[in-house]
Amino acid sequence: MKDKDKDKDKAIDILNRIMEHELSGVVRYTHYSLMVYGYNRIPIVDWMKKNAQEGLVHAQQAGELVTLLGGHPSLKIGNLLETEKHDIGDILRESLDHEKTAIDAYYELLELAEKSKSVLLEEYAREMIVEEETHTDEVNKMLRKPGDISEYTP
Repeated sequence: MKDKDKDKDKAIDILNRIMEHELSGVVRYTHYSLMVYGYNRIPIVDWMKKNAQEGLVHAQQAGELVTLLGGHPSLKIGNLLETEKHDIGDILRESLDHEKTAIDAYYELLELAEKSKSVLLEEYAREMIVEEETHTDEVNKMLRKPGDISEYTP
């Protein structure tokens, strides 16, 4: 098998993992949105629903690239462990972990794209990294106490 074919197969594998992970985010954020209680419920629920919709768009984009490369999109969904923790802080920390896993997969794809000289995959990976890192920063800021400008660290 040629290196180019190996790289394409590897890209399809990574994209399928991304798709599965993003679909698990759809389920995760939908569940989270149902479990938020308290005074700030409405804006937090709206934010969670928006993230669920964004996850679906990201999964569709990854799936489109899988088919563009001649692959078969996965029907699996990533990890969906229920922690039974529904405090907003717990939900946000789980969300932060979820987003960091996505970022790792996008960086893996970026590395492969640079190696195989695929501008299409490289630009896609970079765009997704920007979106995911921005989202991670939002969650990080939500986990800080009011007035605390230091980055949240678990």
